[in-house]
Amino acid sequence: MLRWLIGGGREPQGLAEKSPLQTIGEEQTQNPYTELLVLKAHHDIVRYLVQLDDSRFASAGDDGTVVVWNAQTGEKLLELNGHTQKITAIITLPCLETCEEKNQLILTASADRTVIEWDCDTGRQVQKVSCFQSTVKCLAVIQRLDVWLSGGNDLCVWNRKLDLLCQTSHLSDTGITALIEIPKNCVVAAVGKELIIFRLVAATEGSLGWDILEVKRLLDHQDNILSLVNVNDVSFVSGSHVGELIIWDTLGWTVQACERNFWDPSPQLDAQREIKLCQKPNDVSIHHLTWDEENVFVAVGRGLYVYNLPMKRVIACQKAAHDSSVLHVAKLPNRQVISCSEDGSVRIWELREKQQLSVEPAPTGFFNMWGFGRVNKQASHPAKKQQENATSCSLELIGDLIGHSSSVEMFLYFEDHGLVTCSADHLIILWKNGERESGLRSLKLFQKLEENGDLYLSV
Repeated sequence: MLRWLIGGGREPQGLAEKSPLQTIGEEQTQNPYTELLVLKAHHDIVRYLVQLDDSRFASAGDDGTVVVWNAQTGEKLLELNGHTQKITAIITLPCLETCEEKNQLILTASADRTVIEWDCDTGRQVQKVSCFQSTVKCLAVIQRLDVWLSGGNDLCVWNRKLDLLCQTSHLSDTGITALIEIPKNCVVAAVGKELIIFRLVAATEGSLGWDILEVKRLLDHQDNILSLVNVNDVSFVSGSHVGELIIWDTLGWTVQACERNFWDPSPQLDAQREIKLCQKPNDVSIHHLTWDEENVFVAVGRGLYVYNLPMKRVIACQKAAHDSSVLHVAKLPNRQVISCSEDGSVRIWELREKQQLSVEPAPTGFFNMWGFGRVNKQASHPAKKQQENATSCSLELIGDLIGHSSSVEMFLYFEDHGLVTCSADHLIILWKNGERESGLRSLKLFQKLEENGDLYLSV
């Protein structure tokens, strides 16, 4: 692949030379993203991307601006200005099926303690809420109830007209860091080390429609919870600052499984361990989670882990997937995984099943009689270990996209239009499938020649 360096780029390979698993050459035959478009509109860190439809997306960040883009051409469609400080959350607001107007709406929250509803088809600011007592750090939409929620130092429930329906009392000075919907009209809020379950119930007469009740607090985490994801309405998963992954039952709110062994430092004195943890506090932080039908894909420090839900264990890992913390991870088609990091890189991995390890037959004959065979060696590897090896997978690096000169915050995958990444270098890059784009250009060329009469087809 043609390696692009923008704005000076990062050090070639850098620390990646320490491990051959982190290095990939120029010839990346399995990497389709051989072309790129650089999109410039922001003047500060771009932290958020949200897909609007099959051909549009919006970007937002620390400059307080929202920009709407065409995902195929990279054309800047709209620039939405209304916030005075950095944007802290962004989410789409689906239209009602009964509504005649089908314009795409989004909600943006900002450190200026406001939330704005935007029309992304016209660029119009629809409504604005300015009554917050703290910064809104996360947003969630419960489409079935036609309400949306904002999480800051308290939890608020709003209707589509941006009327406040109900809210909790002050929860924490640190605020709600993540918010998801689960069944039975419940939501889960991550507040420090706690997960708080709230239920929306029909309000008493004279109120605005809903009340919000705290029904349970889950206190199993040992440190602040950074990430939260709902899995098929059967389970939800939480990850903490110290590398704890807990799988919860969505109906009983009980622990189904947990994993706390993502990081296994080499044996050393306790004092030395404490020093190492202080030097690298993000070694085991779980910054992001995603999932498919069977697996949870976990960004743990600099590494990537694949946790299998039916088997309740890690089936694949790449402990040094990047040179710095992994900030975002996603599952692509064809058993591929993509990750981005603070080191400015975007990498594509393939989840491959390892070949089953054959069991060596027990030696027979004279040497076995006197104990010189391999029976003792085999006995030290129990059958359970052989079964685990037989079902394990590996994460193989198949593509390295180098274009950003600073931390890559997140990305979006468009099946037809490629991959979009945003970064602390103020840039957005639209990565294109080179073979597909070449075919489209050839097709357009032939169509133009035919329209101008310069192309004659012989019968």
